[in-house]
Amino acid sequence: MFKGIAKIFSKQNKDLRKRIYFTLFCLGFFALGLNITIPWANTVYSELHFLEIFNLMSGGGLRSFSIFGMGVSPYITASIITQLLQMDIIPYFKDLKEQGYVGRQKINKITRYLGIIIAFIQAYAISIFYLNGASGMDMLKTSLVMTAGTAFLLWMGDQISQKGIGNGQSLLIMAGILISLPSVFTSAYGAFIHGSFETGLGITLFGLFILSYVLIIVGIIWIQLAERRVPIQYSNRTNSAYGSQTSFLPIKINSAGVMPVIFASVLTTIPATIVAFTKNQAAINFVNNYIVYTSPTGLLLYIFLIFVFGYFYTFLSMNPEEMSKNLNKNGGYIPGVRPGEDTTKYISKSLSRLTLVGSLFLVILAGLPVVISMVTELPSNVTIGGTGILIVVGVAIETYKQIESSLTARSYAAKKKRFR
Repeated sequence: MFKGIAKIFSKQNKDLRKRIYFTLFCLGFFALGLNITIPWANTVYSELHFLEIFNLMSGGGLRSFSIFGMGVSPYITASIITQLLQMDIIPYFKDLKEQGYVGRQKINKITRYLGIIIAFIQAYAISIFYLNGASGMDMLKTSLVMTAGTAFLLWMGDQISQKGIGNGQSLLIMAGILISLPSVFTSAYGAFIHGSFETGLGITLFGLFILSYVLIIVGIIWIQLAERRVPIQYSNRTNSAYGSQTSFLPIKINSAGVMPVIFASVLTTIPATIVAFTKNQAAINFVNNYIVYTSPTGLLLYIFLIFVFGYFYTFLSMNPEEMSKNLNKNGGYIPGVRPGEDTTKYISKSLSRLTLVGSLFLVILAGLPVVISMVTELPSNVTIGGTGILIVVGVAIETYKQIESSLTARSYAAKKKRFR
């Protein structure tokens, strides 16, 4: 790892350094924008615990009504909707999916527009709920400013993806969480050490809290790197020693990464948005007591959503039928399995089993801090810290892999040029 970091500063990787610096500049600009608040808006003190996940992903910008207070969470909600629509629900979206690159570009465009519409609806709902006594014009202005902030972040995320390194939207979410995490640990320290616990017990519980985060980091690194290698043989690629060339089809234990956690977290904010429009105290209490995942029923719903999105995202990104067709086109086959339908079933079965294991690990890692917080009655912003660290580590691993593959490609190109 450290050798890879050292390679970044070599002469041949000047272009990669520029991409990294551009990414860091954009993330720094995002952090700066979080400190620019809307003058006529008041500070948010959340009665809706669901909004804590918004606040976490936006770097604490929602509490202060920052121009970037909504973050890119509305885009994630829009992505969930458009991906669901591609599953034979609306023929138009299914046709776009089958059009390849051109279709994906159109879907991305629709997702951005839908994300901006959702951002305005959510911003207006939050304005109605929190800007007590404000005029309708102030609420509208606040909603428009926050929507514009989200639109700008979506554009900046695209620029990072094209001119920087990593996935722009994921990195913006990661940056927001990293900015928010110090307050999570500060709140936990205050609750354990200066709260209602005895000094010795408080120190022990705070130590266990830190240990749970260390376990999350180790666990997510292991689960992101673990994979099953399915042996593949190519009958049309022979060598003198063995007669046919053997390679492997790597299938990750957790092919979906941390996207199920992000999707589940963002999806649980929808009831809060609806309730904010009504300003009905009974509805607010129902959401906080039964749907928010700091409650037992809410935690079960959160676990269920992680499982559902784990399978959904895995089979969306890794289609067993397409994998089987590609193997057949290239003359590849799995030893002991017939090409065609049998291969599709074999890959699908392997994916299902591995996704079950991966989703179980995600549930344990995401649920551990929630259970600890429920037992010790910690503040809601501490409860969601486990989800935050899970997302941060997952995105960091994926970004590092992209940097590593870029370094490998440049190193290979340099060697090839040298031997010409």
